[in-house]
Amino acid sequence: MVRNDKWIKEMARKGMIEPFEEGLVREGVISYGVSSYGYDMRVADEFKIFTNINNTVVDPKNFDPKSFVEFKGDVCIIPPNSFALARSVEYFRIPRDVLVICIGKSTYARCGIIVNVTPLEPMWEGYLTIEISNTTPLPAKIYANEGIAQLIFLKAEEECEISYADRKGKYQAQQGIVLPKI
Repeated sequence: MVRNDKWIKEMARKGMIEPFEEGLVREGVISYGVSSYGYDMRVADEFKIFTNINNTVVDPKNFDPKSFVEFKGDVCIIPPNSFALARSVEYFRIPRDVLVICIGKSTYARCGIIVNVTPLEPMWEGYLTIEISNTTPLPAKIYANEGIAQLIFLKAEEECEISYADRKGKYQAQQGIVLPKI
């Protein structure tokens, strides 16, 4: 069952989301905070912008970290038809009986900027690494410390047998922008 704002606030007070914005902040910014049935998370000011200066092939089994340029700032410019990796401002601790789905915000989607859809599995914790794609033929701006994606919390009828933490998932407790791992 999808969890509501009351449940999200209660669980955030218990440490599920830190830092936590109890209201929906939207005046002059791309909104973030609690909504009726979700939480709009923010993107931090650290980015890894994809570049093809090394003329390399993108290989998830052998990813070349030199394919990225690191950037820190309030506004990140993603080149046309490219992408950047970033991380959430918030640190998440997902309960054992909850699955979270991360969906890009419509404000960015209406500009051709897509955030990957990804699950946050039961008992996963960490800063979420976010992939932001610029599908347009023009450079695109991403605003740090503002909303980037919405999280939808799905509570199961019963707890899973084996959680992400139990199987020692490779992205458990990640602290920064984490590149693909095998």
